[in-house]
Amino acid sequence: MTLSSAEEQAPIISRLIESGAETVSDCGGSATNSLVAAASFGASCFHACKVTNDEDGIRYLESLKAAGVSHKGDMASADSMPTGKCLILVTPDAKRTMTTSLSVSSFMDGQDLDLDEIANSKIFYVEGYMVTSDENYGCVLSVLEHLKSFPEVKIALSLSDPGIVAGFIDKFKEIEAYGLDFIFGNDDEFMVFVGASNIDEAFDLLQSKNYISIITMGEQGSAVISSNEVIKTPRVNIEPVDTNGAGDMFAGSFMFALLQNHDLKVCAEFANYGASRVVETFGPRLTKDGYQETLKSFQKS
Repeated sequence: MTLSSAEEQAPIISRLIESGAETVSDCGGSATNSLVAAASFGASCFHACKVTNDEDGIRYLESLKAAGVSHKGDMASADSMPTGKCLILVTPDAKRTMTTSLSVSSFMDGQDLDLDEIANSKIFYVEGYMVTSDENYGCVLSVLEHLKSFPEVKIALSLSDPGIVAGFIDKFKEIEAYGLDFIFGNDDEFMVFVGASNIDEAFDLLQSKNYISIITMGEQGSAVISSNEVIKTPRVNIEPVDTNGAGDMFAGSFMFALLQNHDLKVCAEFANYGASRVVETFGPRLTKDGYQETLKSFQKS
């Protein structure tokens, strides 16, 4: 993942259009994809985000509404800066390269938050990319301060990207110090987060934490680590098409299962299955029917 500007993205997009490349366009972002998954399975979800009153911003909020995800906040003026955009290039081996223009999404403020709605939630989910701007990070800290009065709300953090973790490790550690219940990430992200040279060392370090760590490991499946156990769940055998959105689907599926009071093993199994369905699909999400088919198929198994 590389941070870029809208101006840097423009010639790449033009070349892709000229080449006739297959494309998918939708509201996105890591946390957005996770919330859309959980909402599509039946959870009640609320999203705090920042968009501009432009074509992309209008389409973004319309897509959220269609997915059943609530939202609060005024749109930024169309003459300020564009809605953020992530351009994702997928190669035939299902690998991805992302170039992200954060634009207005870097400038969230109190108008984009609903502290009452957040305090009424069962899980507050923080996307790791929120540490990359002072404004966004300030929003995260203000919510965490507010939630000190609501200990029943579980706090979950996504590590999002190993480069982001390495570059902003002090901010991640400050979030950790507020008291987390769950951390989501892949093996590379967790190794950077705890300063481990290999995943086994990371497992040992994570078992000393007070929270539950949920780790995706590609072909090795996933692992759920708490102070008293390590639950390893094998991957689902599939033919990969596009890995984009797999981790987002994993987190959304896992949290949905948690809200249904399933144990950690079942949560991991459902998350693995949900992620495998996305990997079989071009694009970061499933159709509405796809989410329901995923839920029904897992319930039958």
